[in-house]
This record gives sequence, C-alpha cells and structure tokens, in this order.
Amino acid sequence: MKQLNLPLTKEDCQSLQAGEMVEIAGTVYTARDAAHKRLMEMIQKKEKLPFPLANSCIYYVGPTPAKPNQVIGSAGPTTSSRMDVYTPTLYELGVIATIGKGKRSKEVKDSIINSQTVYFSAIGGAGAYLSQCIIASEVIAFEDLQSEAIRKLEVKNFPVIVAMDCKGNSIYD
Repeated sequence: MKQLNLPLTKEDCQSLQAGEMVEIAGTVYTARDAAHKRLMEMIQKKEKLPFPLANSCIYYVGPTPAKPNQVIGSAGPTTSSRMDVYTPTLYELGVIATIGKGKRSKEVKDSIINSQTVYFSAIGGAGAYLSQCIIASEVIAFEDLQSEAIRKLEVKNFPVIVAMDCKGNSIYD
C-alpha cells in the first residue's frame, strides 16, 4: 500500500489512480455541512479563515465525543455529496484533497480535473477503526457546532481509497 505524507503536492495527486489504496499521514482538517457554510461566508466577506486552504486536506467527518484516554471518538466519513455545492470553490482556493464517502457531482469532478487534485474515500461504518489512526485532535473553529466544529487532526496510517483521481476517473462510475 502506498504511503503519502500530507500536505500533498500536485505531483503526488498526478501519481494516484482511482481505485488505488493508500495510507496518509499528516494534518487533516474536519468540516461538514454547517462548517462549510460558515467557511463560504467567511470567504465571501474576505475574512481570515481558521486554517490555510493552500494544500490542505479536508475530511468530511463529525466525530463522536472521545471516551476517557481516547484522542477522539468514532470518526467515520460523512456522505460527500452534501458538500458538493462548496467543494469546487475550495479546490479553486487551494484545497488539494478531500476525504468522505460516496459519489461526487459533475461540478466537483470538473473542479478536480481543473485543479489537479484528488478525492479520497474512507470506509463507511469503520469509524471506530479510523479513530485509532488519529493521533491528535484539536478544535480550531466553530466550537458551537459541537461534532461539526472544525478540528485539526494529525493522522497516521489513515487508510483511504483514491475515489476520484485528477484525470476524473472514479470508482463510482
């Protein structure tokens, strides 16, 4: 299995093929529907964002609360299509990868091709396992959103599948 360190480069993205299994390590930011909506409002107002978009990786997840002696609770992927309205803008502004589950829209596919980025899929229903690959978690924005707050995660050996590569090939087609 290929090992990738975040942040990814364009060359990393160009080397990936749909269907390929990889493990990632490094910094990932979490954001779901409500956080995406707030990020877009901040972008429109030209406000400072809670994390740099350039070369960032966003994981669509709303983890459960951590139990004692855990870094994070169950952290399985959310259905990605719910973020499709926001994703092209984020790719255009520098996001290099997203992680979720499920098929993406034509607009997201076109954006991935144009920006030479990648969409990863994490295994749905494996949130407890995936949480073991998260070695640090810190809420960095929108704490009032609770599980949907933006978190900065450090991951190690985090298993994903290249769901859509930078050529637009998809495991869902």
